[in-house]
Amino acid sequence: MKRLLVLPVLLVAVLALVVVAGAVSAKQPHPSKVTTVIHTTDGGCAGNTWADDTITRTLKVHLNKNGSYRIREQDKGTFVTNAGGVVASPGNCPENTSAHGHTVLPGKTGTLKGYLTGTVTGGSFNPSGSCAANPCTQALFIAAFFGPTATFSCRIDSANCKFKYDYHAKKNQGLLFRHWQDRGHGSGTFLHEKFKGDIASA
Repeated sequence: MKRLLVLPVLLVAVLALVVVAGAVSAKQPHPSKVTTVIHTTDGGCAGNTWADDTITRTLKVHLNKNGSYRIREQDKGTFVTNAGGVVASPGNCPENTSAHGHTVLPGKTGTLKGYLTGTVTGGSFNPSGSCAANPCTQALFIAAFFGPTATFSCRIDSANCKFKYDYHAKKNQGLLFRHWQDRGHGSGTFLHEKFKGDIASA
């Protein structure tokens, strides 16, 4: 008798686990990954705009239990230094303690690759979103895929952000420095950023 009672209880428990597992799985976005091309400007460590980027961005999305989204942006693309004239190079700031230059001439080209991870709250993932604005800023990108009320942890005072970007200029362009790296974690008052190298003509 006792054994007969245990079996139905176990069966109910298994079914409950299946239902719960199914519910969690059903909540995950499908598709949970989208790839889009965006055009945006690029800022140096002194806050100046030094280049225009064309990026193929893959956005990976995971729905957390609290309704927020954990996202990872993986970027791969090209850059061209500003056409408006000589500008400060991306690595020209006191915080960059590595060897670097001061200025970069217009029309210098190269490739970029990197990622950024953080959390989106107050929105809902739309895999059909697009950001046709030029420049497609981070704020516009998040709004395009999560709605205008969404907040991204990498755009506010938050420890919940991590990123790393590498830039490589093409050879034979008369550059003193051809590799620039910007990496760090946190944002706003929690930002800890480290710079290395530069893309510089002088």
